[in-house]
Amino acid sequence: MEKVILHIDFDSYFASCEQQFNPKLRDKPIGVTATNGRTCIIAASRQAKKLGVKSPSRTWEATKIIPDMIFVPAQFERYWEITQKFINICKDFSPYVEIFSLDEVFMDVTATQNLFGGKYELIERIKERIRNEIGEYITVSVGISHNKLLAKLGSGMNKPNGLTEITRDNVLDVYSKIELTDLCGIGERVRKRLNRIGIYTPLELRSAPLEKLVEEFKDVEGHFLKSLGMADDTAEVIPYYFETETKSVGRSYCIPKNTYDQRIVLQHIYELSEEISIKLRRIGKKGRTVFLYLGGNRSAHGRKTIKEYIDKGSDIFALCRKLYEEWQWDNGDRENQMVRQISVSIGNLEDSKNLTLSLFDNEERKEKISKVVDTINDRFGDHTIRNGFLLYGPNLKTVPNGYMADRFERSKLVGKVDI
Repeated sequence: MEKVILHIDFDSYFASCEQQFNPKLRDKPIGVTATNGRTCIIAASRQAKKLGVKSPSRTWEATKIIPDMIFVPAQFERYWEITQKFINICKDFSPYVEIFSLDEVFMDVTATQNLFGGKYELIERIKERIRNEIGEYITVSVGISHNKLLAKLGSGMNKPNGLTEITRDNVLDVYSKIELTDLCGIGERVRKRLNRIGIYTPLELRSAPLEKLVEEFKDVEGHFLKSLGMADDTAEVIPYYFETETKSVGRSYCIPKNTYDQRIVLQHIYELSEEISIKLRRIGKKGRTVFLYLGGNRSAHGRKTIKEYIDKGSDIFALCRKLYEEWQWDNGDRENQMVRQISVSIGNLEDSKNLTLSLFDNEERKEKISKVVDTINDRFGDHTIRNGFLLYGPNLKTVPNGYMADRFERSKLVGKVDI
């Protein structure tokens, strides 16, 4: 039996939530702004999008297009409450519900569609329950296909409140009308590299020799891109109540104000390293490959892999600092580099319990100190105890990456999302 996979994606989610909460905002162009004080629009309402405002963008850019644009700060706690309600609706129609992000899920309804009168009736019933239980101003668009790749592609083709089905019979027609970046997995960086080797459309990607892609992108990514071109995707829908293996832990941050100050940049890197270390210890993991990215008037990125597995913020920061100090910038010294975006992550993870204990007393002492610090921070909030290097340093003002995932894991324990 051919699989029936749905990808359900909220329309202008954060903005629609704000308009649902506050009727005075309805039918008006609004932008939901980041919570770190920076002038970034992370979500625009449908009305703003129709007039040309995209997300992400800057508030000053938006006001040039729409002088009376309304800006409201993001309220992630509210959005998460709606996501919880949405998940509980979806699970009533299939046990196979995979949370892809805060505002989108995959569903495998192959075995359950006939219980609800078929796939189209099932989708209509989900939409009806969203209207009745969440709000009439919050809508979703749905893609239907035999795999996750095409289902996700379909959900974005007929927004808002749309429904698009991509089949084996019409997939070539669909591919002839879309851009490369419409395919999940192809961003601007990959698009430019594809353009350099003469591939500009999904159909050209489909017909491109695998050897050509492997030569440019290496083995794994080359095969992946070829599968996108062929519309092949064998990935299963993984229910949200199944634990999946964590491959990396990362944190990105947009600095509230552009800076050339190297100490401020390093303080932010240290704070991100500390947040990553807290998450690592909570999930019982250690890693040995650290990644660092800085974005500004020039970007720089790199990685370092060591033999030992680490989970302490100071160790992660030490590797990031080496990367930072080793980089040769494109247009001069580090002092002349403006930074506004920082990303830190760690990969090559292993369960801490599988690793041998250190033979050195100093390492054992560090482990004990980390446990004490974690206990205090768990009780009084992250960063209650901070490294001296961060004295008078900036506190991160955004919700951490993975925050909603952490909340979701905790909510399962207290039953907020029924399983």
